[in-house]
Amino acid sequence: MNALQQDTNQLRQSAVIAGISLLIMTLAAFFSYGYIHSSLIISGDSIATLENLQASAGLFRAEILGWLIILILDIVVSWAFYIYLKPIQQGYSLLAAWLRLIYTAILAIAIANLVQVGTLINQSEQLFASSPTALAPQIMIAVQTFESVWSLGLIIFGLHLLAIGLIALKTKKIPKVISILLTLAGISYILVHLLHGFFPKLDTITSILEMILSIPMIAGELGFGIWLLIRGGRAPLTDA
Repeated sequence: MNALQQDTNQLRQSAVIAGISLLIMTLAAFFSYGYIHSSLIISGDSIATLENLQASAGLFRAEILGWLIILILDIVVSWAFYIYLKPIQQGYSLLAAWLRLIYTAILAIAIANLVQVGTLINQSEQLFASSPTALAPQIMIAVQTFESVWSLGLIIFGLHLLAIGLIALKTKKIPKVISILLTLAGISYILVHLLHGFFPKLDTITSILEMILSIPMIAGELGFGIWLLIRGGRAPLTDA
């Protein structure tokens, strides 16, 4: 096997790993956040949230498991993206990988708050049986901390996607529409979550903006993942 064939095989392997990981992460995110979290957590109503969590403790544990799967796969994708993109621009590819790892570390801190919620729910049945609603504010604070820390991390994630998009724009092998979507997704994540974190009074405007930008935010990395799985790594990327 010559060096060119070996490099092509390595690119193809990293592309497939990244593509599969991104698809699994997308499904896990829709399940954990889009379905479970959104249905169990009632914004502004700690009592209703506590009742939902107590009634669906098993489902909430499934949400935490989904986040842990995402956490592990984020590390895998960081490595796979670096291997795949370093023939284009090694320095920026390494920067993009580190940005995703930093985001992953922040996500881990956020998930720790959900684990704390799970512990509090278990305690509510044993230690707070007479007045379980006394625990509601504490649980809501932990949930809100998870959401706030994750939102902060998504600013870093946006920088990661922006770097990936700019790297992808340097090669003709990656379709320009995917490169542009990745770049737009990065900018969208940065803008939306900067507004969430630092301009809470603009919540209505932020929600509208997030709704508008949700298409590139979802299509950017997911589209890249599908392309990587189907076409990525079948030819060298060095002829940018």
